[in-house]
Amino acid sequence: MLLCGRLASRASRLPIATGARSHYCRHASTGNSKVYNQTLRLPQTDFPQRPQRPANYAATSRHLADQIYAWQLANNPGPQFILHDGPPYANGDLHLGHALNRITKDIINRYQVLRGRRVRYIPGWDCHGLPIELKALAKLGTANGKAPATDAGDGAAASLDPLKIRRVARKTALTTLEAQKRELQEWGVLADWDVVYRTLDLDYEVRQLGVFRTMVEKGLIYRRTRPVYWSPSSRTALAEAELEYKADHRSQSAYVRFPMTVDATLAKRLGVQLQTLHNRPVYALIWTTTPWTLPANRAIAVHSEIEYVLVDPSSSGHDGITTPQAGDTGPGPLYIVAKARLADLSAKLGLPAGSPGLTTVAGSHLVGLTYLHPLNETILPVIAASYVTADSGTGLVHTAPGHGLEDYEACLALGIPAYAPVDDRGCFTAEAGPALIGKAVLTEGNRAVLDLLTAAGALLHRETIVHSYPYDWRSKQPVIQRATPQWFANLHSIQTPAIRALDAVAALPTSSITRLQGYVAGRKEWCISRQRAWGVPIPVLYNEATGEALCTAATIDHIIGVLQERGTDAWWYGSVVDFIPPAYRNDGQTYRRGTDTMDVWFDSGTSWTLLEAFRPPADQDPQPLADLYLEGSDQHRGWFQSSLLTAIATTGRAPFRKLVTHGFTLDAEGRKMSKSLGNVIDPRTVVQGGADRRRQPALGIDGLRLWVASTEYTKDVTVSDQALVTVGDTLRKFRNTARFMLGNLDTGTVGETNEVITDVDRYALLELNDFLAQATAAYDALAFNKVYQHLARFTNAFLSAFYFDITKDRLYAEAPASSRRRSTQVVLHHLLRGYASVLAPLTIHLAEEIHHHHQKRVSEPSPSPTPASTVETVDSSITKPASVYAQPWPTPNPEWEDSSLRHTWRALLPVRDEAMLALERARQEKHIGRSLDADLVFYVSEGPLAAQCREAGRLFNMVPDDLAEVFIVSNVHLTTDPAEWRRGQSEGAYLAVGNTVPVNYPVAPHHGVVEGTVQVAVRQATKHKCPRCWRLCSAGVDVLCPRCREVVGGIEDVATA
Repeated sequence: MLLCGRLASRASRLPIATGARSHYCRHASTGNSKVYNQTLRLPQTDFPQRPQRPANYAATSRHLADQIYAWQLANNPGPQFILHDGPPYANGDLHLGHALNRITKDIINRYQVLRGRRVRYIPGWDCHGLPIELKALAKLGTANGKAPATDAGDGAAASLDPLKIRRVARKTALTTLEAQKRELQEWGVLADWDVVYRTLDLDYEVRQLGVFRTMVEKGLIYRRTRPVYWSPSSRTALAEAELEYKADHRSQSAYVRFPMTVDATLAKRLGVQLQTLHNRPVYALIWTTTPWTLPANRAIAVHSEIEYVLVDPSSSGHDGITTPQAGDTGPGPLYIVAKARLADLSAKLGLPAGSPGLTTVAGSHLVGLTYLHPLNETILPVIAASYVTADSGTGLVHTAPGHGLEDYEACLALGIPAYAPVDDRGCFTAEAGPALIGKAVLTEGNRAVLDLLTAAGALLHRETIVHSYPYDWRSKQPVIQRATPQWFANLHSIQTPAIRALDAVAALPTSSITRLQGYVAGRKEWCISRQRAWGVPIPVLYNEATGEALCTAATIDHIIGVLQERGTDAWWYGSVVDFIPPAYRNDGQTYRRGTDTMDVWFDSGTSWTLLEAFRPPADQDPQPLADLYLEGSDQHRGWFQSSLLTAIATTGRAPFRKLVTHGFTLDAEGRKMSKSLGNVIDPRTVVQGGADRRRQPALGIDGLRLWVASTEYTKDVTVSDQALVTVGDTLRKFRNTARFMLGNLDTGTVGETNEVITDVDRYALLELNDFLAQATAAYDALAFNKVYQHLARFTNAFLSAFYFDITKDRLYAEAPASSRRRSTQVVLHHLLRGYASVLAPLTIHLAEEIHHHHQKRVSEPSPSPTPASTVETVDSSITKPASVYAQPWPTPNPEWEDSSLRHTWRALLPVRDEAMLALERARQEKHIGRSLDADLVFYVSEGPLAAQCREAGRLFNMVPDDLAEVFIVSNVHLTTDPAEWRRGQSEGAYLAVGNTVPVNYPVAPHHGVVEGTVQVAVRQATKHKCPRCWRLCSAGVDVLCPRCREVVGGIEDVATA
């Protein structure tokens, strides 16, 4: 089919006229100068060949989005559809990831509007948190004449008044939010942009505190001193969702020996004579990747069922561990290690790999023994822990309950308290000893601990390892685990109902549910407190004397009442007495306010509360509040999870019915976009164009949106200049296709009542039915890249390369009111309506332009907000503004279905393909210049097909003139005579011959099958060129063909009347 474009008639090269007057291509016949241009009906339209300038589109986008959103809420008859917006962070400029997210959401919403549903979409922003606070600190530092704070550890900045920080942080967030909002409006995102939600708004904060209060009432909130992820760079606790893991982190690992208490108990547990241990030190050997935690060691953990051996390194014959260490005197030391680790340790430490050891015991025999801490000579116990394995290290685990959750839980059961001699900055405190105080644990402090171990004779081996390590996702700096007093949400009791609730949630991709369930199953508690000023305060009072927290549903209710009246800033400036409930004001105790704020994931995770306003008051439906949540794949451990957990904890149900995740935007080489790599593509560059317009042309808002639609967004999305150029080319093709159709509709003459009479037109409606079915299925599946592909294929393979080429002659050259021309115009009318509707969720401006111009071309009045081709303001009282979004969604029309016609065309198209190849060969061999220079001979072999051809003079139910139109040649000759066929071949009359094509199709239900073969030959057209239509079907030179003579005669008759 694609060959048709090269073989099309001269009409395909004629321009489409613009403006009110008709403009026709001047053409004279070959021998006579007579001009027939005034008799041709060439396309005319004021539909622009190029879109508006991006600046004009931006204004139109904002206007169009607000008005259509209001119109559909008031007028659409269908049920409510809620896509709940996950709040992006109000920090920095929008990037292509934001475009992928917000435009994908908008495509979904606009499709739902077209399907008649009332869409509720409230854009939101996450406004609290560290990045915004750091910007505020930097501004305050500069304003005070100090260097800007580079991190949260800046001493001067940390001492600032919290209210000053909050004031500047709020202004910073709101300034960024407004800038982002303007750009989102320019992208045409459908919403009421005067109604957005912000996590810093008081009504939002009050609802969030209400969720906290309910969780307190249910016993799900508690305070505990235990290890949490701590960011020294941000000086605050972090949740798991705020971490990112760096795969190539380098750490100093160390093998350290701890001297066991050598006594009769040790000998008995090891099953050896005490005399065997006489004057021989016994060491428990551990391996750690965090030597800085050794000052906080409080136990050594073993597994009760692992076998451990007592080995004598002096028997190995190696150096390494047998080399005397500082403090070694007398007979060589003995070591306790897991038996399964001997082989790996032999090469590194010189332990005897093949030796059975002096004795072998189960780990349970070691539990309860004691050892001496090598740095402070504290006597500490050996304990049992189920997490110990013999897969790595030594099989004995250094245990610091202040620096690891598993360590903490193992020690908590034994009454061993957490101990963490590390401050907020990640530096050792005085408790760690004078040699370590003030040193950063991840750098100089780590080195200092290794030096101390070496001096004590405890360090046997050290090496650098590369491994995955958690980093603060904001500051991009490594974190530590550190025991601090924090507020936690107990997830144990809500894990099972949360996981079960997800079983009823649909997902795209389907693996999202399993992934989210895995994250939920892996969490027992959630650290919700942060040591920052910019956030929602945790509404808790503390007894000044005891430090005990006063936190009940009643006290929180009182505090919420005060904050609701005065704002959350009052927590930092109001009198503490105002926040003490009356029942506690005279109890003889003094209280202070807490200074912790809530985790921003708790902030955003309670955004579902605003959706409760959309549920009817009497509605007790347990169904989710939102039809859809859609965010990036990183939100499985972020917003998806926090929303699910807070909703299950307070309402018992998931807040979403369906979960959709998209990937990240990457450059052409699959790298994450970053300023440091210089590979960032700004959305504004896509819209407005770059410095090099050939490499980065201006695609406009529709181009940006079409790029989003073209991606497989459920995976990571690569983007390059070339990919965007391709999308721009496709967009131009869509525009030109619509322009051709609009140019061939006569104003006010085409309506639904006109009849479609020709087979090619009826086949076009079958193709339109298929296209609409495919596009609808793709939209329903949220597979917008498939919608894009269906549009491109329908445009290029069917409309441009097939239907338009076939029907141009009748549109241009037949009489204006001819039934065949009218038949095609009716089809163009249906095509335009379907085409604009399928484009509408993707290319909002192009679709509205098509609709606006189409409405001027058809006889029926438009039932449908403001055309995108204008920017004027429309009175808000208009309830039915003219818009494609107010038109009903075009579904396949059953009246257009014709199984017999479908089978016939399925049989015809392979024959046409073979004919096009033969015509192309004739053209390449210079026998013809264009397809209209040729006739086609169809040889139909014996059988039902040949009989039908002989009896009715038809092939595929078409007479030769119709076949000539479909095959875009001047004439068609049908023959069933093999002798005639052979004679044409032998005499060289055939310029090119196609292959034999088998034909087999049912005539009609219960009427049998037509079978046979068809072979096509190209021959030089035998008639003369018509000076008007250029087909070679005239009786003589400069003589009009019969069709054109009739048309011109009719026009002349009208002119003289």
